[in-house]
Amino acid sequence: MTAAPSTPRTAATPTQATAGAAITAALLAVLGLLSAIAPFATDLYLPAFPQMAADLGTGATTIQLTLTAFLLGVTAGQLVFGPLSDRFGRVPPLIAGAVLMVVAGVATVLAPSVGVLVAARLLQGLGGAAGMVIGRAIISDLATGKAAARAFSFMMIVGGVAPVVAPVVGGVLVEPIGWRGILGVVLGLSVLMLVAVLAVVRESYPAERRLADRAERIATGSPLRALRSRAFLGYAATFSFAFAVMMAYISASPFLYQDMMGLDATGYGIAFGVNALGLMVVSAVSAKAAQSRDVRLLLSLGILLVLASTLALGLMVALGLPVGWLALPLFTGVASLGLVLGNATALALDAVPAAAGAASAVLGALQFGLAALVAPLVSLGGATVVPLAAVMMTCAVIATLALIWALGWRTVGARIRQTV
Repeated sequence: MTAAPSTPRTAATPTQATAGAAITAALLAVLGLLSAIAPFATDLYLPAFPQMAADLGTGATTIQLTLTAFLLGVTAGQLVFGPLSDRFGRVPPLIAGAVLMVVAGVATVLAPSVGVLVAARLLQGLGGAAGMVIGRAIISDLATGKAAARAFSFMMIVGGVAPVVAPVVGGVLVEPIGWRGILGVVLGLSVLMLVAVLAVVRESYPAERRLADRAERIATGSPLRALRSRAFLGYAATFSFAFAVMMAYISASPFLYQDMMGLDATGYGIAFGVNALGLMVVSAVSAKAAQSRDVRLLLSLGILLVLASTLALGLMVALGLPVGWLALPLFTGVASLGLVLGNATALALDAVPAAAGAASAVLGALQFGLAALVAPLVSLGGATVVPLAAVMMTCAVIATLALIWALGWRTVGARIRQTV
């Protein structure tokens, strides 16, 4: 039997309505920084891998472990800091995570060996995860429904573009400042994160609300029960696999644009920049449209565009078209994610208001766990773009099926007709 689709909350409680006014431009900018810093730290130093291997006297595979360690840290850190923020409030764990990221950042810059660097990157990922998971929870505390969707879409303009822009910035910086200088930039952003949290962020989940939500969870059962709801799991899977589409593209982009398309470093940066601009513009359009449009409708349109783009990519690869044509579906696929990531996040967290921290943790763990999985998959098979097309199509199909499940089989046909 198909259950009725979950309907997002459209009205906040009195406490939330009062708090909703606290989503100022300054707070939104800080939350955007919190969401961006871990993805930026993931990709900024990618162009420096050859230099790092030479300086530290090790191989490319070992250097790759510094990226894997960071992703594992981000994944585990969200599972730690999310529940902690439900228990102790948002600000104390957020400050602790920012401090940990600063300390670990110092260790990465001064690391005398690759072993120390791997350990430091793991801790850096743990600390950076606090900003991502708690930032989402703060939005969920202060806004619901369309307001939350707009806030998450605006955060996407800052945070969602970071993994796309970071490799371009790293490519520009690697020659003048070296890999330690690039990690110094990450350290500087971590310090900025700590200062911004102390100056701007105020507690959005006070003790009385924590006690009330804890009593509700005790009365209704384990908080994990809410996280097993179809609405939360469906929207979370939609978000995570859509993000995996972008991470597959990012991971394969140096090989695709430079080795296969023959672009130089400048051309690679332009190609990345165009796709990043597309993502930013569509995210801004999504935030504006969420004021008057059904958030689920916007999400459905975005998923359909991502699916169509990846299927077009696969068809081009199967037909053996010139590789330059692949830039078109890659652009539309990445840009369309601006309709997906913010709206899916809002709907997922809206489904479990009494466990926003834990829900945000699960969302983030799925996001970066899948990112760590797809990154090596796109390089299988050697000098061919087939793995990239296969991974992107698979993730897009799963994201589409997850959205259909979340919306409910009886209503998805009507929503598809609305989008087309």
